[in-house]
Amino acid sequence: MVRLPAPARGARAAGDRAGRSVSGPAVRAWPGPEPAPVDVAALTERYPRNPEPTLRVNFVASLDGAVAVEGFSAGLSSPADKLVFGTLRMVCDALVVAAGTVRIENYNALRLSAPRRDWRRAHGLPEFPLMVVVSRTLDLDPAQEIFSDAPIRPIVLTCGAAPADRRAVLEQVAEVVTVGEREVDLAAGVAALHRRGATQLLCEGGPLLFGALTAADLVDELCLTVSPLLVGGTAGRIATGPPGPPRAMSLRGILSADDMLFLRYARSRP
Repeated sequence: MVRLPAPARGARAAGDRAGRSVSGPAVRAWPGPEPAPVDVAALTERYPRNPEPTLRVNFVASLDGAVAVEGFSAGLSSPADKLVFGTLRMVCDALVVAAGTVRIENYNALRLSAPRRDWRRAHGLPEFPLMVVVSRTLDLDPAQEIFSDAPIRPIVLTCGAAPADRRAVLEQVAEVVTVGEREVDLAAGVAALHRRGATQLLCEGGPLLFGALTAADLVDELCLTVSPLLVGGTAGRIATGPPGPPRAMSLRGILSADDMLFLRYARSRP
């Protein structure tokens, strides 16, 4: 539909795009006019902070449902996807990620670009969102940049059964919060974040965490990027976990750029 810019030099798969502004490529809104450049105001209208507490999940998947290419989600992404990705991080109070995703995707520190930090300050928000890692076993590397280079101290949600030696190590670089005894109680974790004023939560996975949040009936929104690729192979789906009843969702928005679709769904409530 439009020609998108090449990835910025120094861009990192799991972090903010280096030197990138909050305006970006042209996209088509369905229904809507011809493609036009989308700036931060337009995107934040489509991905708003909600008046009520919201847990929003953001994922990318191929046309045939694959969640990764050669083990990494970056192979499914694009500059437009990175723009939406960055906007969702900008508007949230806390970014919630599973420990496995932190390890596999090699998450770096949650450092937003200067224009995005300016937007947050202008809207009365802290300069950076909270970084929250969910881990039952605390199998995390305190030297990884998500901890060692963090602009604010991350939070790790864990359970009482987590190894005490790992807890002691992580407490040097993060605040470790116990929610649950044998397993991480996600509902209690979400409530703990709400008590800290973090009511706009963004989850970037992985699939096991998404599945567990769904099973716990905690997911309010799904922002799904559909990448125009057929991947095949044995790549997993975006959510996996215990079975449960389907949850009805309502389509709240569609954007498109370079054959990618950006879908936003929200819970259908009485």
